[in-house]
Amino acid sequence: MEYKDYYDIMGVSKEATQDEIKRAYRKLARKYHPDVSKEQDAEKKFKEVGEAYEVLKDPEKRAAYDQLGANWQAGQDFRPPPDWDAGFEFSGGGYTQGDSAAFSDFFESLFGQRGFRGAGMGAGSGAGFQMRGEDHHAKILIDLEDAYKGTTRTISLRVPEVDAQGHVRTRERTLNVRIPKGVHQGQQIRLAGQGAPGLGSGPQGDLYLEVEFNPHSFYRVESRDIFLELPVAPWEAALGAKVKAPTPDGTVDLSIPPDSKAGRKLRLKGRGIPGKTPGDLYVILQIALPPANTEKAKELYTKMQQELAFNPRAGLGV
Repeated sequence: MEYKDYYDIMGVSKEATQDEIKRAYRKLARKYHPDVSKEQDAEKKFKEVGEAYEVLKDPEKRAAYDQLGANWQAGQDFRPPPDWDAGFEFSGGGYTQGDSAAFSDFFESLFGQRGFRGAGMGAGSGAGFQMRGEDHHAKILIDLEDAYKGTTRTISLRVPEVDAQGHVRTRERTLNVRIPKGVHQGQQIRLAGQGAPGLGSGPQGDLYLEVEFNPHSFYRVESRDIFLELPVAPWEAALGAKVKAPTPDGTVDLSIPPDSKAGRKLRLKGRGIPGKTPGDLYVILQIALPPANTEKAKELYTKMQQELAFNPRAGLGV
């Protein structure tokens, strides 16, 4: 998938105002409209301009696109960085016109899964006009351990705004958020009244925080289940042993059955993410070989070679 430089497509600078972007779009749309243009590849260019305008006309999508950074070049192979949009507060963010066929894979990878969330309408208009404020959404990253105990975290969110000169900027706002025990990836935490202000005497919208976990050096998460790759010594795997194993809720004593093979999976029931039905913790054994970095160690390996009739490739027919 190729990176698209929407500013280059529109022929504007990254500091262009929203009005400048609108004028550039009108000019290019006339130039490349398939019904009137004699330009080569007019239809393709018309679609590219439409996609670029779809992003740059929207302060939220523009601010999100800008935060990818300035190190990307048009045509460069691109994959969205993990959790690139974490901490970014938005009210819409997805398609506002057309459908997925109208936009590139690049656009789809950034904005296609968000959908479009508009404001709720109040009753009537005129003197008694009311409109509920839009709900806002943001992805936040927490530590896996927070889901085991619950805690309060200070969360910083970036909010896009258009300043008096028409430039898109982001301001930061900070919230103290209660992380409930047992929260899982993809779950939303609702903060009532923390969305956009209402019009008239309409109520303020809500803020929905979608939870994701920070990458962990030990654990992998699937739904409420946790996976841990645990190194064990060859003699622990062969003879069986009791060893210490970490969990997000503290260290436990784990029994290694005799004659365990690398990749064996041991289930610790109920030690995954807490909940009405808690997840499990799966320990996957990995056999760690001691280094042969001393004469004594080399002697022991040589003795094993001589006394154990062991061919690890026997199953391959060699």
